[in-house]
Amino acid sequence: MSTTLTLLAKHRILTRSHSLLAHRLCPATSSATLHQPVRNNHAAGGQNFRPERTEYANLVSKSLLPGEREEFWMSIANREITWTTPPSTALSISPSGTHNWFPSGTLNMSQNCLDRHLPSRSSQAAIAYHSSVGGNSRSITYEELLNDVSKFAGGLRSLGVEKGDRVLLYMPMVPEAAVAMLACARIGAVHSVVFGGFAAKELAVRITDASPKVIVTADCGLERARCIPYMPAINEAIDLADSPEPSVVVLRRPEGKARGVSYEMKERDRCFYETIENGEVTAPVPLSANDPLYTIYTSGTTGDPKGVLRDNAHAVHLKYSMSSYYSLEEGETFFAASDIGWVVGHSYIVYAPLLHGCTSVLFEGKPVGTPDAAEYWRIIERYKVNAMFTAPTALRAIRRDDPESDHTKDHDISSLRACFVAGERADPDTIRHFEEKLGPSIPVVDHWWQTESGSPMCGVQFSDVGTVGGSCGLPLPGFDIQILNPETKERITAPGVLGSIAIKLPLPPGFMTTLYNNNERYKKSYLETFPGYYDAGDAGMLDKNGYIHIMERTDDAINVAGHRISTGLLEETVLRHPNIPECAVIGVNDSLKGVVPVALFVVSGNCKSTSIADDVINLVREHVGPVASMKTAIEVQALPKTRSGKILRQVIRKVANGEEYKLPGTIEDASVVDGIIEAFGK
Repeated sequence: MSTTLTLLAKHRILTRSHSLLAHRLCPATSSATLHQPVRNNHAAGGQNFRPERTEYANLVSKSLLPGEREEFWMSIANREITWTTPPSTALSISPSGTHNWFPSGTLNMSQNCLDRHLPSRSSQAAIAYHSSVGGNSRSITYEELLNDVSKFAGGLRSLGVEKGDRVLLYMPMVPEAAVAMLACARIGAVHSVVFGGFAAKELAVRITDASPKVIVTADCGLERARCIPYMPAINEAIDLADSPEPSVVVLRRPEGKARGVSYEMKERDRCFYETIENGEVTAPVPLSANDPLYTIYTSGTTGDPKGVLRDNAHAVHLKYSMSSYYSLEEGETFFAASDIGWVVGHSYIVYAPLLHGCTSVLFEGKPVGTPDAAEYWRIIERYKVNAMFTAPTALRAIRRDDPESDHTKDHDISSLRACFVAGERADPDTIRHFEEKLGPSIPVVDHWWQTESGSPMCGVQFSDVGTVGGSCGLPLPGFDIQILNPETKERITAPGVLGSIAIKLPLPPGFMTTLYNNNERYKKSYLETFPGYYDAGDAGMLDKNGYIHIMERTDDAINVAGHRISTGLLEETVLRHPNIPECAVIGVNDSLKGVVPVALFVVSGNCKSTSIADDVINLVREHVGPVASMKTAIEVQALPKTRSGKILRQVIRKVANGEEYKLPGTIEDASVVDGIIEAFGK
């Protein structure tokens, strides 16, 4: 038995045997049909396992088998999307292996999000804007949003923007950001949204790569009590960038004026609402499904930014996911607590909810501190949210400030049917805590996806599929997810053995098509490690029932004296401590064992204990075993994270080992690293 399997056995993930592989090898016994949305199919504590998965197996099989997969996706495309020219072909695969979905079809994302809903939804709220930091909350109907989008599209054209040109957005979380995105989609311009607040040098890198004709920005962003002027960064970045000078459209915010933000317009600048007022109403341009929709830059937690390029076929998978996975009916309310600068904001604040005719909550604030840990529950109560999406980091922060979730008792959250989490591994203890506090009718559902995929790849939302604590579920339709040995490249089918997560080609509609201006890096980064597969860069394992456990990024797994140990498993164990809401485990160089794990942890605000470090070491010894060699645990005030909530483990590891490191532009608070340096005495 492998060391990792031994660890899993001690961790008691699951014991019953029912392999996903067996499902894939068995032919479907009946023709697969699209399942109806499933509600409340998860038992409290995340242990609602169901061994028979006939519906799931049939559906996934149909989405993967050559011949059947084309029929599967063509049926969804024709049902879910309004086409200018319906596609005659579902999938085109070239001799080199590249593939395109619906190559003969033409559509427009903006039309599908707005115009087609007008006959029945003109007065329904398309966007419910809730600003905890600015206080300027309002709703925008589908009719109002279409008017602004169609005229802003005309304003962009007056600035010389046409199909294929790039428009860069550097915006706070305001409805005008969605207006600009949809206006670009309307005329076939390729938008590139950069998280508002990036430093000028990081912004300049993205301007150089995208070479935009227009930058759309605001005079300021709001971060808790801080007001961050944007224009100094914009002007410096334009000066630093190696690209032609763009026009700049500036949103002047009343919140900025109230906080003393002033800015003298340059000759290249235009006012946002003047651009709308002066713009001609513009009809949606028919675009090929394979025309680019947007680029989004991702460096993850390390490295230089990569411009993920996505095409208009993305509309098919997004629309499908709203009903098939998130179980939303048209007209209901979805709350994705993210930012439009991240892929979650692209997919599930702007595009998918509007494609589905829903009301999307656009939230400017934080899960805690704006003003407190009850803000999510207030939003759910105020807007009658039916499903929400957040990061495990956000739930852990809420738990840190409100350990007993007392705030949930003060608000009516009865409209909520499910809370979905993704972005980092959701430890079972956090899932159990919130399922208990939210009640049995509101499951907390972990799932897995990436910037590159644009929508969920792994989850549970089928009538005959249940949840498993610590797992993100089963591959969703279109994704043949496998665990591969990084050395031999062979498939790992044994439960509990850590390997690399890879997805067999071809990938389904909406997945990234390449990296903008860098196809060679795309192939090297994603396709060369495992020929015939997409390399996800994550490490994980199967349990005995075929459920997938994403444990960490591939670089985060550690080898202790010849034993490959998952830092994700160690973190899960540390988080069993009732007073630890957040932790990170990294490998530190050791002269005897090569590498040993060290835990950094944050304690709850009301905790006064002085023995927590010893408790952590004892927890690991008890639940994982002495093979883990965990002898050091350090309390810190905070862990360094990206603005999307991912812990910067590689930065922590390099600090601990005295190596040079580079802080990514996505870091939320660079000063937190000073505390890590102090903790390691560097």
